[in-house]
Amino acid sequence: MVTFASDELIPASEFSKKFGSFLNILVSNKLQKLAILKNNKIEAVVVSKERYESMENALKQYETKKFIDSLEAGLDDVKNKRVHPIDELWDELDD
Repeated sequence: MVTFASDELIPASEFSKKFGSFLNILVSNKLQKLAILKNNKIEAVVVSKERYESMENALKQYETKKFIDSLEAGLDDVKNKRVHPIDELWDELDD
């Protein structure tokens, strides 16, 4: 769960009135994120473009690693003959 410091919690009305100031705070890295509150509930989180790109990059790397791990596990199954001929699998589906 993501936690927020009190200076990172901004009511939506204040955010809309002082958008430029908050944008400068994010771009200058004074804060990494801002949580926008509506009725005292977090409705959105705003981050700088730089931070967003970094997060996207990390997610892509994670997803790529999971995909490669899955491929390697499948290749290991083939190598160690822990696979079934496709005809057997189709027959099991028909049952």
